[in-house]
Amino acid sequence: MLRLRAICPFSWKVFQFRPFSFEPLLSQMNKCTDEEQIFDLIEKNKAILSEKQVACALSMLWQFQKQKISLLKNVECIRDHPQFLTLHNLTTTKMEFMNDNTLVNVLYIIQQFGFEAHDPLVEALVTEAWRRLERFDINVLSKFSSCLADQHLCFSPLMGKIADIVNRNLETIQDLRCLSVLMVSISSLISQRFQEQLVNKTEQLFDTIDSSQVNIARRIVQFLRNIKYSYYPLLERCNKVFLSNVNHLDLDSISKILSLYHSLQFHNFEFILMTKKRLTEMIPLFDHPASFVKLFVTLGPVAGPEEEKQLKSTMLLMSEELTSQQALAVMGAMEEMESRNSHLIKKIASILHKHLDNYKPVELLRITQALIFLHFQSKELFVKLRELLLSYLKVSVIPSEISLLVCALSMLPSPHLDEARISQIEAVLPQCDLNDLNSFATSVLRCIQYDPMYRNNTPGKQLKLLHKLDHYGRQRLQKCSSLNLLWEEVKSLKGDWFADSLLEETVVTLQRLMDEINYINVAGIASFISRTNYLSTSLLDRIASVVLQQNEKIHPFAILAIILPFSTLNYDPPQRDEFFGTCLQHLNSYLSILDPLMLVFLGYSLATREYFSEDLLKAIFNIRFLAKLDSQLEHFECILDKRKKPLPYGSHNTTLGKLPKIHSELNTQITGSRLPPGAEKIALEFLDSRAFCRNIPHLKGKSAMKKRHLEILGYHVIQIPHFEWNSMALSTKNARMDYLRERIFGEGKSSS
Repeated sequence: MLRLRAICPFSWKVFQFRPFSFEPLLSQMNKCTDEEQIFDLIEKNKAILSEKQVACALSMLWQFQKQKISLLKNVECIRDHPQFLTLHNLTTTKMEFMNDNTLVNVLYIIQQFGFEAHDPLVEALVTEAWRRLERFDINVLSKFSSCLADQHLCFSPLMGKIADIVNRNLETIQDLRCLSVLMVSISSLISQRFQEQLVNKTEQLFDTIDSSQVNIARRIVQFLRNIKYSYYPLLERCNKVFLSNVNHLDLDSISKILSLYHSLQFHNFEFILMTKKRLTEMIPLFDHPASFVKLFVTLGPVAGPEEEKQLKSTMLLMSEELTSQQALAVMGAMEEMESRNSHLIKKIASILHKHLDNYKPVELLRITQALIFLHFQSKELFVKLRELLLSYLKVSVIPSEISLLVCALSMLPSPHLDEARISQIEAVLPQCDLNDLNSFATSVLRCIQYDPMYRNNTPGKQLKLLHKLDHYGRQRLQKCSSLNLLWEEVKSLKGDWFADSLLEETVVTLQRLMDEINYINVAGIASFISRTNYLSTSLLDRIASVVLQQNEKIHPFAILAIILPFSTLNYDPPQRDEFFGTCLQHLNSYLSILDPLMLVFLGYSLATREYFSEDLLKAIFNIRFLAKLDSQLEHFECILDKRKKPLPYGSHNTTLGKLPKIHSELNTQITGSRLPPGAEKIALEFLDSRAFCRNIPHLKGKSAMKKRHLEILGYHVIQIPHFEWNSMALSTKNARMDYLRERIFGEGKSSS
């Protein structure tokens, strides 16, 4: 030993001063506290790094990023660091030695650092994973499918191969977390039969997860949205998971869940109520545009008057900081909220105008629709919009894109379609589905109605195009051989052209295919009949027959939609009592959890057929239900004393939207509703166009019922129709104030 030290004094000296070299490199990495320490280790050891050490370094770098709040993340700086390039290159040479789990995890991390699908390393990792695909376990396969979905490869042959593997191994899969990821990833490629198998498997495995698994439940709902299947049994079970965790849901989660529910037309009163409360509590917490915009978009459409006012005032303050996409999202939410805040509308419109060149065609349509709906006027903005829409239209060859561009153009002031655009539309008609044809027809009719050039004389080109639209629409209906395919095209059709030109032919086609009506599509077909007001006794008889034969498979939430056409069209099926009895029996156990307005509407629908259920009447006509209904109603209230003077807001007020303390006895007053002698509660409701029939200003049932039930709760209800409020007679502020004084206080015009 002494001889060795004499021969190599320098080496021994160096060896003595490297105390950490004995510690494995992986352990050193795991003890690092920031990115620079990781990069320092990479620089010193790059010549000897193994595949495990490369993967560990990448994993540690991503862990540091995940621990940071969004404002402190520095993904770009990390990705551009010289030693990250070293890692990038080493990964390419070491990947074939990585095990399956490490390989896919590295792919996931590389994507999180912003590397696109065309990056050579990403391509190499995907190719290596594809080579090993058949041997992946379910956990690795699910993570790999998620990586592919992030690369927008949902329709790729590789995703098809994954779908095939899942199909072959479905019986052996017992992990619902992994399966839910795979279901979302492969949802675009699978047959209806495979969809049903996945839904059944999910139901079997649902009880294997605990009630805290929000992400699993959200992915299941996302899968149902992707395959356009409102399967209520699973939606209900997922909803229970969300309800049990509502106090732990963040803004992102609530936003995603509500968006999915909206797409599936699934409405749960309790979830809306609880998330509304949770979102309202978040209003003071967000002062950054990205977060606040998401809160505005999520809470705005369901917010009460006070919350809405708070949201709009805060949004006005931060409006200058909005990006183009944030401004677009805010404008869409304001349209849904039917906002009348002209200052905020003008502010958001100016941001949209500034970024107008950057929007895609479908976004330009959304902007046009929102601005027109909100009665915004700007000649400069509309001229720019028209120029952009025309420039896109001149080069577009996709039927659906052409139809949305024409639709947007037709909404602008003085719409006009020149001969070149008409010829362009005619050229794509053979490729159009019924939605595109309906959109074109609506646009042409709008041009004829509102373009001054067409008012006195409709040009032959326009009429010729309408005749062609009729021809292709009828031809498409006559050739249709599948009810499910037909339903996808007709379920959202509306407007004068469809009603006048294709409705009868559509009903004939439905009658031809009515043997395909079953427990899955029966509620949708019934809703379509209700909406179109077209009486077909054979279709209604088939609907009743399906209910009687397959009622165990029909979810109670679908019952109202099924009953509605019989009520609307004043028709009883041959087995009337058995049909209505089966519907009500199916609903009885759900009466206490149904949305209050839905329950009232159900009672109303049955009452029109002179069918009265004791259980249903008991569910509606009790104080507890009326208080629950009260919590759902909004629109404004005040209390006037016996001299018609407003009382100060305070202990006498029972605010709409707040659930008071109640007793179960039917004759008990709601606590807190006592008023001074001679005082009365006033409820003021603004009625937009949707509250009235389309052809005449006749109040529809929903608004009429609201009025009756508010009166039962002790309010004097004043409803303000939109055609009065927006009339020329009330075009000035003073005129509107006089109108409100007269309606609320019974006073005449002001002297000022």
